[in-house]
Amino acid sequence: MNIKRLTDIDVRGKKVFIRADLNVPQNDAGDITDDTRIRASVPAIRDALDRGAAVMLTSHLGRPTEGEWKAEDSLAPIAARLSELLGRPVPLVRDWVDGGAWVDALVPGNVVLLENCRMNKGEKKDSDELARKMAALCDVYVNDAFGTAHRAEATTHGIAKHAKEACAGPLMAAELDALGRALASPARPLVAIVAGSKVSTKLTILRSLAAKVDALIVGGGIANTFIMAAGGNIGSSLAEPELAGEAKAILDEHPGKVPVPVDAVVAKEFKETAKSTLKAIENVEPDDLILDIGPTTVAALKMIIARAGTIVWNGPVGVFEFDAFANGTREIAHAIADSKAFSIAGGGDTLAAISKFGLADRIGYISTGGGAFLEFLEGKTLPAVAALEARA
Repeated sequence: MNIKRLTDIDVRGKKVFIRADLNVPQNDAGDITDDTRIRASVPAIRDALDRGAAVMLTSHLGRPTEGEWKAEDSLAPIAARLSELLGRPVPLVRDWVDGGAWVDALVPGNVVLLENCRMNKGEKKDSDELARKMAALCDVYVNDAFGTAHRAEATTHGIAKHAKEACAGPLMAAELDALGRALASPARPLVAIVAGSKVSTKLTILRSLAAKVDALIVGGGIANTFIMAAGGNIGSSLAEPELAGEAKAILDEHPGKVPVPVDAVVAKEFKETAKSTLKAIENVEPDDLILDIGPTTVAALKMIIARAGTIVWNGPVGVFEFDAFANGTREIAHAIADSKAFSIAGGGDTLAAISKFGLADRIGYISTGGGAFLEFLEGKTLPAVAALEARA
C-alpha cells in the first residue's frame, strides 16, 4: 500500500492536524471506562511534538447533532486524560473551524484538542467547504484514526484532498501493515473467527472470508443461525431465521470449512445470575437460550486454532460479560494467545474480552477498528485510506 507516513515528513516548525479516534466509552457520570484508544493515539502526538511541530488534533465522540454543542458530547474528559498521558496541558478549543487567535497562539511543542468534529455542520456529509477550511489550519494532515477509515467524512477524507501534505499516523500505518500481513500473503492455514449478534451485519464478510480462509469459526448469534441452517435446535436463542438459507448456502459451498457447534451452555433467561446448563445441540429445548459454546465444541475449535498459521478474530463466541457463560470465549482467547500463528484481533467486544482475560500482550496485533476492520477483511476500499494513497 503506497501511502506517506508521518515518519516520512519533516514536521519541524509546522502545524500538524491529527485526526485521531478518541471515541471511548464513558459511564453515566461521564468518566472514561476504557482509555485504550486514547493511549493508542499518544505515539503520533509525541512523535510530532518531539520533532518540533505544533499539534492540533480532533476526534468524533458518539453521535452529536451537527451544529449543536452539548456537554455530554464534549471531548473535555478526553482532553483531561490526554493531559495526564502526555504530562502537559491539552487545552480544548471549542469553536475552531474558522481559525482565530488559538491558531496564532499554537507554537511548536504545544498541543490542543479541537472539540468533537461531528459537531461541525457538514462533517458527516464530507462537505468540501468544511474540509477546505480545516485544511487551511495546518501544514500537515495526519490520519491516525483507522477505526473511522471506512467513512468518507470531512476529517477523514475531504481534508486529505486539500491539506498541503497528507499522511498516515503510526497507528493507521501499523493497522494497514498488520491487516496486509494477515490477508495479502498469510501463513496458512488461515483461520477467521467471526462472531456477534447478527448475521445480516456480517453476511457479506462471511461469504467473502469463506472463500479465502481455510477455516471459518462462527460464534454468538451468528453461530445460532448456522445451527438452524444445519438442522440443529436453538430454542429461543438470538438468531435470524430469515437468513438461515444464506447460512446453509455458505455451509454447502464450503463443506467442512465452517464448524457448527455441537453443544452449548444454555439458560432460561438472559441475566448474569441465570442458572447455566450444558446441553448437546439436539437436546436444546424450546425455551432455552444458548449463551455460550460447550466444551466439546471448544475442544474442536482449539484444535483448528492450534494448527493455524494466521488467525483473524472479530467477536466473542458467547456472552463473556457473564462469568457463567464466559468459558467459551476465554478458552478460544487463550488458544489464540498460545498459538504460534500471527494473530490479529479487532472490534470493541473483542478488545473487551481480551482485556478481561488479560491477554493483550499475547495477541499478535490488536486493531482499534470495528467497522473498518470488517470492511478491510471483506476486501472493500476504505475511503480514508484511498484519500491518503491519492496523495502519496
